[in-house]
Amino acid sequence: MPAIRPYVLADTNWKHLKDENFDLAILPWGATEAHNYHLPYSTDVIEGTEIAEESAKIAWEKGAKIIVLPTIPFGVNTGQKDIYLDINLNPSTQFAILKDIITVLDRQGIKKFMLLNSHGGNNWKAIIRELGLLFPEMFLCISEWYKLANDPKYFEEPGDHAGEMETSMILHLAPHLVLPEIEWGKGSEKQNTIRAFNEGWAWTERPWSKISEDTGVGNPALSSPEKGKVFFNEVCKKMAELFVSIANTDINELYK
Repeated sequence: MPAIRPYVLADTNWKHLKDENFDLAILPWGATEAHNYHLPYSTDVIEGTEIAEESAKIAWEKGAKIIVLPTIPFGVNTGQKDIYLDINLNPSTQFAILKDIITVLDRQGIKKFMLLNSHGGNNWKAIIRELGLLFPEMFLCISEWYKLANDPKYFEEPGDHAGEMETSMILHLAPHLVLPEIEWGKGSEKQNTIRAFNEGWAWTERPWSKISEDTGVGNPALSSPEKGKVFFNEVCKKMAELFVSIANTDINELYK
């Protein structure tokens, strides 16, 4: 049987926790949504949970006092309301959930909190800004691991959703949930006819069923479990360094 991991709240127990103190709580937040034809609806949850727990293991072994909270499995999917069983949480709902969680941490003396985001549709900055006013003694921050995929040493065409990066990650983390390659969609994305939205200096929500035939955005053809393993390990190494830095830093001495 695997050992109980003291840095994972879902694993541990009151016997251990009644005398424990943590410096940093990490909350992975994913989504439940279609990922092309071939990846599971739990893709974002799998990625966020595995990265949080492996990174926490590395950080714990370096002496950081951290705890990983259970992953939130639903995210903002307002642009996918007609995709069957894509489950949506509105930003106002996310705010309410976070407020309740942070209230517990603040009351119990865990004053540092990281939201480890695993879904691009979740937009946290405005929420964190507002919560920061409500909890002035808390250090609140966000990390979005998937942005590290833009380094060309990992992937030739990482893709935005269920492309080379995410397919490689799930081939490494949960290969039994990936359909055979013959089932993979091409992940072609239709562009907005107004150029400004494609150039990134204007924004409108993408209606997913209109931009993608297979719900993917990014070609998975170059994916491999080997690429997924390399990227996963690098992400966890970097994330662990961040966990350690936050846990060990005096939040009153962040700027010099």
